[in-house]
Amino acid sequence: MFQKLILSLLRQLLFWILYFLFIRAFYLVYNLHELRNDSIGFWESMASFIYGFRLDLATACYLILIPFLLLLVQSLFKHPFLRLALNIYSGFVLIIFTLLITAEMGIYEEWKTKMHYKALTYMTHPSEIYYTAKTSQFIILWLIFFSILFFSFWLYRKYFSQNISFKRNAISSLVFLIICPPFIALGMRGGIQEIPIIQSQSYYSKHNLLNLAAVNSGFNMYVSVIENYRNVGKNPFKCYTTEEAENTLSNIYKIEKDSSLQILKTKRPNIVLIMWESCSATLIESIGGRPDITPAYHELENEGVLFNNIYSTGSRSEQGMAAIFAGFPAHPISSITIQPNKANKLKTMTQTFDSLNYQTSFYFGGQLIYGNIKSFIIHNGFDKIKEVYDFPEFPKGKLGIHDEFMLNQQLRELNDTKEPFFSALFTLSTHSPYDMPMNDKKDWGYNDDINNYLNSALYTDRCLGDYFKEAKKQDWYKNTLFIIVSDHSHHSYPHDPYHSKEYHKIPMLFFGDVIKDEYKGLKWDKLGNQTDLIATLFNQLDLDEEAKYFHWSKNLLNPYAPEFASIAFEEGIGWVRPIGQFFYDSKLNHFHLNTLPSNLQDSIIKEGKTYLQLVFQEYMDY
Repeated sequence: MFQKLILSLLRQLLFWILYFLFIRAFYLVYNLHELRNDSIGFWESMASFIYGFRLDLATACYLILIPFLLLLVQSLFKHPFLRLALNIYSGFVLIIFTLLITAEMGIYEEWKTKMHYKALTYMTHPSEIYYTAKTSQFIILWLIFFSILFFSFWLYRKYFSQNISFKRNAISSLVFLIICPPFIALGMRGGIQEIPIIQSQSYYSKHNLLNLAAVNSGFNMYVSVIENYRNVGKNPFKCYTTEEAENTLSNIYKIEKDSSLQILKTKRPNIVLIMWESCSATLIESIGGRPDITPAYHELENEGVLFNNIYSTGSRSEQGMAAIFAGFPAHPISSITIQPNKANKLKTMTQTFDSLNYQTSFYFGGQLIYGNIKSFIIHNGFDKIKEVYDFPEFPKGKLGIHDEFMLNQQLRELNDTKEPFFSALFTLSTHSPYDMPMNDKKDWGYNDDINNYLNSALYTDRCLGDYFKEAKKQDWYKNTLFIIVSDHSHHSYPHDPYHSKEYHKIPMLFFGDVIKDEYKGLKWDKLGNQTDLIATLFNQLDLDEEAKYFHWSKNLLNPYAPEFASIAFEEGIGWVRPIGQFFYDSKLNHFHLNTLPSNLQDSIIKEGKTYLQLVFQEYMDY
């Protein structure tokens, strides 16, 4: 009996995997003209089946939960309803999935995306869908829908839905109940790796169509709906009319004049961007940290400009990526990079450098599926993207390759890169479990978590020191601007409350031989976020027109730039001004912190709420 139960469940699993392969093939055939227009080869297209398999398997595991329960009930009570129940369930799911994939075929030409939660709002007005589609396309898509549905259901009933008779056996049922759920759960999360599977796992190509083909439609819709279920058609942070909010935002960003410091010797330097994982300001001596944690970084400050009043716009890496590369602020509830249909509409600095004929590259020692940043990094259009899987020979920790090895690899590859280049590297070792190869770990006098965090910072700092010793020997060094910035902050030894600006303070450093001598060693205390990196950098490169695309970013090197920082958390916003700060929870209508002067509270609280309202509205509109 146990063997029959297992085989029946595996038969259900196999059907859904075959169905996903079938509809993927249909999707590619339907968009064959796009494949030809983009000169996409046959084998690159076929790779979508390989890269999409793990997400297909995870989705199939979700779908066999009901068959598992039905089989279990049948084994216990021996009721003849099993086959009928499985047919009804599978038929219903087939209708949903087939409708979904058919709709995606119809919208790709216009939207260049998969179906997502936002598209569901259009279903409330089906006449609009009909009138905006060509009649011939509408008919063809319905024919495709019925063809796929009929063939799939026929295949299921003929080969996968069979009359199964069980002899009641309580022991077999119990073993089935104990053994199967862990394997199903493991399949649902995509394996035993640290990070559960998400859409980025299927991204592999620079061609958007192939990435969309590889991503399982049902899984993508599930994530999109879960991330946005409370916000379909409404903005939960709306406090003011659109006109009033836009007027307030305009005043927030108002600039009296532009008298920016020009700190660079050249307008077209190479640019190396190092994103330091979880680097809190408490690690940096010049921003109030202990002097013995990052001595190499302290030396680098003498060769550049340290921005010492910067705050992370969010608390997760995927939020930091959007802020750094696209100047898009973090917001509550979700992250824009988690949803490719939204993130792919963001303009990025990498795309600008690509248009200026920069050679571009991205390095990360871990798995890029973390926070779905892989799809966002591919969207950036980097010429070269390297992650943990590209270097199987390198020593690894639990999360991936240690910083010293990735930094050295980037350095070696930059020596073979044509100038000018833009190269980004995301460090890893300052993320738990802090298993970096370091023999002389210190006891800093704190608990284990903070001791390990500080030791990881000391390790990465040493890696950076060695990295720059070697970089200075290279021919391209004299024409290279280096930028070191954190993706977000981290709990550290001062034990600052999470709902305070102090917790979220991070360093940002511009340095290198391209910095004019009179500005080397400058400590610049203009208040801002990582979102301001793009406007600040682009002003130095005479790219003011390009900077206009990043309207949330401001030029920190303009003494007249407005001073504020936003810090998003799950249900609200922190808003920082030179005169004070507040952290407001919208769901609870509660201020976790408010240090604003009483005579300015109303106006500054309105600023923060307005900023949150309009950022989230833009996120929703994408």
